[in-house]
Amino acid sequence: MKRLMTTLSGLAMAGAMTTAVAAEITVGGKNFTEQQILSNMTTQYLEGLGYDVENRAGMGSAVLRQAQENGQIDLYWEYTGTSLINYNDVTERLSPEDTYARVKELDAEKGLVWLEPSDANNTYALAMREEDAEQRGIATLSDLAEAVNDGEGLTFALNAEFYAREDGWRPLQEAYDFSVGRSDVKRMDSGLVYPALRDGDVEVGLVFATDGRIPAFDFRVLEDDQGYFPAYALTPVVRQETLEENPELAEQMNALSALLDDDTMAELNAQVDVERENIEDVAQSFLEENELL
Repeated sequence: MKRLMTTLSGLAMAGAMTTAVAAEITVGGKNFTEQQILSNMTTQYLEGLGYDVENRAGMGSAVLRQAQENGQIDLYWEYTGTSLINYNDVTERLSPEDTYARVKELDAEKGLVWLEPSDANNTYALAMREEDAEQRGIATLSDLAEAVNDGEGLTFALNAEFYAREDGWRPLQEAYDFSVGRSDVKRMDSGLVYPALRDGDVEVGLVFATDGRIPAFDFRVLEDDQGYFPAYALTPVVRQETLEENPELAEQMNALSALLDDDTMAELNAQVDVERENIEDVAQSFLEENELL
């Protein structure tokens, strides 16, 4: 995990800030491990800074977004690609930087402010067992496409949504110029993909880039060398009205955001999903290690 460096005076200052009067902040979160960790971490962090915080985690994505637009949620962590595609109906492929700029602009019209994005990008990815990928010489999706076209007989595990969606499996094959027969694709719940890949039931699996089971099961995430998958940069989003009432909140949340990247989130997720540690304890330990609590 990255540690808060004393040379980063801006972050240290943000971490040291306290509120003169206990402002009320409602923190939201979605209903999966990564989001539950982040909402709990944010709650503990802001409480340590003197805020009066209500944590409303475990919400569905669309419900959570609507709650923030309606003023019921002040702050939560969102993914740039989710806002771009699901909330703003933008289908063109954009770079990670342009994706962030576009959602920042579009959501500002709705009274929502995107703060500084973290380096954690929880996007779709294809993964293989590290040893198998090494033996086959596959490091990128272009390598994978070449292996498929050379007739290596690889089998894939995908969730049903990705298999069917318009920006999913079919256009991915078109983008990388390969074709996999239906008999070589096993559709299953996302949670079952990881053990299926680990146990050798398939050679390739659809994963989420910051899932803790990737390092735990020694998977290799294949590089999306043609930039097919949208960017899903993990970013704190706060209501403009809340920010106006608490202007120091932006710098405080940016300090936390600066500590998060793919490896950090994967490790935190693994502590909960693989090592079965308590979410509150995982969040607290991270904050303490980085001198934010």
